[in-house]
Amino acid sequence: MLTKGDEYPIHQTAEPIAFSGTDRNFYDRFFFCGYRPDGSGYFGAAFGVYPHLNIADAHFSIIRDGTQHCIHASRILGYERMDMECGPIRIEVIEPLKSIRLIVTNHDGISADLVFEGRSAPIQEPRFTRRNGTRMFMDLTRFTVNCHVSGWVEVDGKRESYEGAFGTRDRSWGVRPIGAQDPQPVVPPVIPQFYWLWAPTNFPNLSLYAHVNEDEKGVPWNRRATLMMDGANQEGGQHLHDDRFQIGWQPGTRHAAQARMDVRDDGGREHCVTWEPINLFMMKGLGYGHPEWTHGGFKGELAVMREDFRPADLDPLLLPHLHIQHVARARHEGGGVSADGIGIVEQLVIGVHGPSDFKGLVDGAGA
Repeated sequence: MLTKGDEYPIHQTAEPIAFSGTDRNFYDRFFFCGYRPDGSGYFGAAFGVYPHLNIADAHFSIIRDGTQHCIHASRILGYERMDMECGPIRIEVIEPLKSIRLIVTNHDGISADLVFEGRSAPIQEPRFTRRNGTRMFMDLTRFTVNCHVSGWVEVDGKRESYEGAFGTRDRSWGVRPIGAQDPQPVVPPVIPQFYWLWAPTNFPNLSLYAHVNEDEKGVPWNRRATLMMDGANQEGGQHLHDDRFQIGWQPGTRHAAQARMDVRDDGGREHCVTWEPINLFMMKGLGYGHPEWTHGGFKGELAVMREDFRPADLDPLLLPHLHIQHVARARHEGGGVSADGIGIVEQLVIGVHGPSDFKGLVDGAGA
């Protein structure tokens, strides 16, 4: 089976581009977010391709006045992975690894036209590989880059400018759970466990990238903390050492009240970064954990829907509400310098996590 991608010198195997190994859970995904320098006007977007399910889906969501407005779209892929359009949502690659345009043509009152210009080259994060017993759960590569954002978003006739805004975008591809659940889970059954923090942050002349995955005992199995000066190339990042996150949880939730990371630079100097959440964004607005618009779910030839909800009114301990992002003010101290920044702190904490005193699937933090 030949597709448009086969015209380009991008093959990784002896097979046509339409075939992505043998795992039905293979995916290829774009993620975007943006906000003004004061953290207001937060929006997110996602676009996913699932070659072995023959499905593409896309989502756009924005917070305004405490309400999250969302567009969900899904279609049959038709095996063409190069067609980066799903319903009203379209992606244009202006310059690979540097400049991307995101377009949302008007659907039910929501539209947008935004350009993401990388502040530096992207950083490639360590490969994420995780198994449940002998079964592959995750095996993926991801790159991330903080961006200058320009353009506009319109909701119900009110258009707002994003000139001078900041944001982050990433690209990931590989294997992770998508679409319908496996009818035969791993035995014996165990309580699911996943601990994830991700905090890409924009400072005046540089970007901080920091993330961690931990097991139930709090031992990291994937982590990275890197500083990238504006204009740096792919080899220009300064990787930090001994990064340690501390989270103060809001009582009765698994949402952070504050976050802190302590790290050491190549010269042995200690640094501290703190984040203060100022706005809550539910990742289900982009399909993550959504009970009806899950990534890779089959919705027919083409389906598009608008959804609105108020994050503050949702039960924070329901499974679809555990995966969140906080827009957060940041402060960096150390190495003889200090700076204020703005970024996001993404959180997904399911199951046991000893350092947080979480003992069950979705129990909340104590008072």
